[in-house]
Amino acid sequence: MTTQQVSDAELAGQPAAYWTGVAYEALIAYTRARQAEKGYTQPQFWLLRNLSANDISPDGEGMTLPELRKAMASYIRPEDDLAAEAEALLERGRLTQDAEGRLWLTPEGEQARVDLARNAPAIRAALHEGIDDADYVTTVKVLQQLIRNAGGAVA
Repeated sequence: MTTQQVSDAELAGQPAAYWTGVAYEALIAYTRARQAEKGYTQPQFWLLRNLSANDISPDGEGMTLPELRKAMASYIRPEDDLAAEAEALLERGRLTQDAEGRLWLTPEGEQARVDLARNAPAIRAALHEGIDDADYVTTVKVLQQLIRNAGGAVA
């Protein structure tokens, strides 16, 4: 397969939405493949994180699946089946479920969250290979401005 050389002027005229979409899909696929090699899924990790008082959860209180879906609305993918992912975590003893359907993180689930979080730096390092921090910061700032220009909110 050959790579077509495109001039900077030609690149400047290409649609950002195309390239951000291609980048998003490639980055998600890479991240999920590395996580699968370690025996877990990205949605499972998100469930653990959202239920941990030591991570995203403000209070460590249990949450229902609808509450978790709402909490993850900005990053969950349409194909992610939180019910199936939660069931897998329940079977592994990483979550428990009360009579009201609230999911709770177990001590084993908290340890799994800590262990799984250790994979993130290696994934980041592989994705950032050959990109210096200054270029990365510039790219993020450009993307943020594109978002603002499109009427979106930048967190």
